[in-house]
Amino acid sequence: MSESGSKESLYFFRPSIKGALGDFMFAVQAEKLRKDFLVSSGLFRKSRLVRAVCDIDLNIKEGEAVAFIGPNGAGKSTTIKMLTGILKPSSGKARVLGLDPFRDRAKLVRQIGAVFGQRSQLWLHLPARASFDLLGEIYDLNKAEFKKQRDMLVDCFDLYAFFDTPVRKLSLGERMRAEIAASLLHKPRLLLLDEPTIGVDVVARMRLRELISKWHKEEGMTIFLTSHDTGDIESVASRLIMINHGRITVDDTIDGLRAAHGQADGLESTICKLFG
Repeated sequence: MSESGSKESLYFFRPSIKGALGDFMFAVQAEKLRKDFLVSSGLFRKSRLVRAVCDIDLNIKEGEAVAFIGPNGAGKSTTIKMLTGILKPSSGKARVLGLDPFRDRAKLVRQIGAVFGQRSQLWLHLPARASFDLLGEIYDLNKAEFKKQRDMLVDCFDLYAFFDTPVRKLSLGERMRAEIAASLLHKPRLLLLDEPTIGVDVVARMRLRELISKWHKEEGMTIFLTSHDTGDIESVASRLIMINHGRITVDDTIDGLRAAHGQADGLESTICKLFG
């Protein structure tokens, strides 16, 4: 793919890695990844096969910040669930940080951080501080290292003002800052963010984007972001992968997309055109 971002580059797919999957240059690799579901419907509960994800290939280098987008029902959530080991693929191969996500899930969860929309990993009736302490125990973190990492995250994400307030009493913006900070306690190499700013007010949304982008640049951590908000995508990601009807239709840099469609269009307009 040329750096000029020609129209052809929008449908460029990075080739599969030759040889065995699991090259540590890559945080995420998938080859012909597929997921089928058997769905029953109708009066007689007739079953039919639904293909949610259809033979996708993914190669994401360590340190990349990638936006993974698509309309509702496109296969985003199913793909993420396969990459985090929640779902077993029907066929194909996947490696995340060199591990088989489904088979090695217990090892994988210690190396990734995840924030999935409004689903909380914090204990709502406890202060964020107590939740952080519990997560430190769950991850079996060295106490001195945990305290150092916790204090640094509290400072970076500006949690001091509400760190001892029960999570259920926090605003959505405050809670999401605490959620993302909590997902970084164990120093993950890969951070998965699913709609991290949904429902958050404008000021808090801008603050979250700034913090995620800053953390990515300073720590070199791989980020895999799903969002319907182009502001999130432009602030955090440098590469965009689009999935529709279970197939990857676009894989290009943000700059490549802009160059191909003209700066005046804006990313949101460009994405709408690509969805057709």
